[in-house]
This record gives sequence, structure tokens and C-alpha cells, in this order.
Amino acid sequence: MNTPASSAIRYQFVEADGVRVFYREAGSPGLPVLLLLHGFPSSSHQFRELIPLLAERFHLIAPDLPGFGFTEVPAERDYRYSFDALAQTLGAFVDALGLRRYALYVFDYGAPTGLRLAVEHPERVTGFVSQNGNAYLEGLGDAWAPIRTYWDEPSAANRKAVGDAVLNLEATRWQYLHGVADPTRVAPESYTLDALLMERPGNKEIQLDLFLDYANNLKRYPQFQAFFRETRVPSLIIWGKHDPFFIPPGAEAFKRDNPDAVVELLDTGHFALETHAAYIARRIGEVLA
Repeated sequence: MNTPASSAIRYQFVEADGVRVFYREAGSPGLPVLLLLHGFPSSSHQFRELIPLLAERFHLIAPDLPGFGFTEVPAERDYRYSFDALAQTLGAFVDALGLRRYALYVFDYGAPTGLRLAVEHPERVTGFVSQNGNAYLEGLGDAWAPIRTYWDEPSAANRKAVGDAVLNLEATRWQYLHGVADPTRVAPESYTLDALLMERPGNKEIQLDLFLDYANNLKRYPQFQAFFRETRVPSLIIWGKHDPFFIPPGAEAFKRDNPDAVVELLDTGHFALETHAAYIARRIGEVLA
């Protein structure tokens, strides 16, 4: 059986902000754009099942952020890893592709990165999907406790403790499987690829820098919430309700600033696309239509 040209995924690079950004693309350029932003510790690979399901309705663009996936950051770029820097690169990426109007799908790290873009250019955003992408203090679960300790005291000992606890295959596998009713539905290449890419020279230090900088995202929450309140773009807030990092009160909180937001909690964990890609694709089509 031949794959329709519109749903075939293209794997490409573009130079943006001194970075060679890898991205996945599918769908006709004449369709509405949906920008897919991944989270930790994944990459655009997490959208591998979702993209073909939406390619008849959207022009899909899924970049790998610096420090993740197959995006290449030259040593001479002297990149300083922070969420402000990720957003700056994302903005340059969007401009390099000439994207002037787009809906945002944000997950995990993709939320504070993409929402910086939304705050800077609210006129560009046509719709918003948050799949376990947090923007409210009440959305932070107990699983953040070791990283909060690191925020409070960014000592070498606390930095090492976070790295030892989080940056390994078993911890990544746990993030994928925790709260999943049927773990046999989670493809092992997902967490295995993430863990393998984490082992590249210098990458663990990058991740520890981003863990520390995540505290600055909380300071930006009022700006993100103002964006929801002032634009009230069509919004689907669809979360795995067993996520230990971003818990259900964070999903419900979106309605405080956008009463029209559609909020749904799914019987799964953090990486909801691993088990509910078809359902999420259908709901995106219905809510963003």
C-alpha cells in the first residue's frame, strides 16, 4: 500500500540562530500550520504516530530543540542552555521557515518554550493544544521535589543527585510507563532512543543546566496566563491524568483564564501520545477546526 504524499513525513534541517535545527514535516504547505513542540527527554520522535494522523488537515512542523534529538549545535556557537535561549532559537526557526500563522501543540518543555513565542507574537497563534504542558503553579507534582531542592541550593552535590536520579535509561523508561494501564502499548524504542541520545558527550550537563533554569519558567507563568486570557484562542487541554510531574489541577487551571478551553483527562501517564495518539488526533481536529 502506498502512503499518501500528504501524510509522508519529510526529515530535514534548517540553519536558525547559528544552530542546525532538525525537523519533521508533513502535510501540504497550503494547510493551516500546527507547530509540534516536544518535551524532556524526548524529541520530535514523540510525534511519529500523531503526524500521519493529522497530515490531511494540517501542515505539520516538529523541530528538535537544541540539546535534543538530532539538532546540531556547533561548539563555536557557544550556546548557553536556558529556556530563553531555546525560545530564541525556536523563533529563528519559525522565521527561517516563513511561518506567519500557526497553532501550537506543546508538551512538557515545549510549553514554556512555545509560550514564550506566543507571548512575543500573539497575533500569529491560531490555536493551542497543551498535552501535559504546564503553565500554572498548581500543575507541578511531587515528582519535582528533587529538582526543587536543586533550585533552592544549586550545589554540586544536588546537581549530581538530580543527574544520578533522572539521567539514565531506567528513569526515562519510568517516565514513559508510569501511570500507563497497559505498558505493552508503549514502544520500547521511545525511551531507549531518548536515553541513548542523552549519552552523547556533554548532553547530561546541558540537561542539568535546563533543570536549574526551569525555575525561571515559573516566573513567566503570569505572562503565559495573560496570553490565554487576552486571546482566548481555541484551546484543547488534554492530559494524561496519572502524570507525576504535571498533575490534573494544572490542566483544570487553564479554564480560569480561558473559560472556553476544552479540558480532558486521559487514563494514561506523562507521554499520552504513546497510548492515545489516535484519540488526541481526533480531538485536535474537532477543537481546532
